[in-house]
Amino acid sequence: MANEASSSVVREEHVLEEDLLMYGSASGWVEARTSCDHLSSLSSDLSHIPTPDTTCNRCHHLVENWLCLCCKEVLCSRFVNQHMLEHYRERNHCLALSFSDLSVWCFCCDAYLDAQVIVELRSVYETAYRLKFGEAPPLRMSAGSENQVGDSSSGS
Repeated sequence: MANEASSSVVREEHVLEEDLLMYGSASGWVEARTSCDHLSSLSSDLSHIPTPDTTCNRCHHLVENWLCLCCKEVLCSRFVNQHMLEHYRERNHCLALSFSDLSVWCFCCDAYLDAQVIVELRSVYETAYRLKFGEAPPLRMSAGSENQVGDSSSGS
């Protein structure tokens, strides 16, 4: 009886871990991080990336694809065939950009990263935006300020 109980707990913990990887750590509003310890794994050339309409390299699915920011492979999301998640598990490439909404996810941090604030991510975000929409991204206003993110003017 005790073995069954401990076996059940182990199964529940495994299911919880799989759910976290599958659906993220929480639902609802997510505050993107403004720093990440894994940025050193970024590809050295993110100025040349595949277009947002690139299909998954494994299953050729057309939508919900992510760009690995470590090796530039395009793979489908955890809600399609989980090829980006498999890629992270196989190669430990933890940084990816969604071609759907241009968000950046760090699998190691289990968090979204603010690609407009983190300097190392800004250029790949801008490149992906230009490829997807055919124009430069709008500059975002910083919270509580009239200056835009990246704007060095003092306003005086």
